[in-house]
Amino acid sequence: MRLRSRPWLWGPVVAQMAAIFGLSSIPDLQTLPGGISDKSGHSIGYAILGAVLLRALAGGRLGGVTWRRATAAVALATLYGVSDEAHQSFVPGRSPSLHDLAADAVGASAAAAIGLGIAAARRWGILDISSRPQKRG
Repeated sequence: MRLRSRPWLWGPVVAQMAAIFGLSSIPDLQTLPGGISDKSGHSIGYAILGAVLLRALAGGRLGGVTWRRATAAVALATLYGVSDEAHQSFVPGRSPSLHDLAADAVGASAAAAIGLGIAAARRWGILDISSRPQKRG
């Protein structure tokens, strides 16, 4: 399989969106597995979504990470957060929350900032992934 094929790039995005949708469909969810709080769960889930969106938008290449793509990843993740909050209004025991949406945006923004930082470190020569040990054989 080509590493830059559409399923390879966008499959993780769809999987993370499905995971978020699934968790949002659980009625009266008080805490997440492992005792993770609601706001932490939102931030973590949307950080993952922001990261996989940035990866897909960058074509799976660290060199493809730009401010524009990072901003698009945050915007798309936050828009999905809006749809998730609307979805929760139909789930018994759940309700939409601007605080949850803020946590979603913070998580996606953190992931985009980390992605931009890693891409900048690579461009500046701080992070050199090309100097892998050669196979001997």
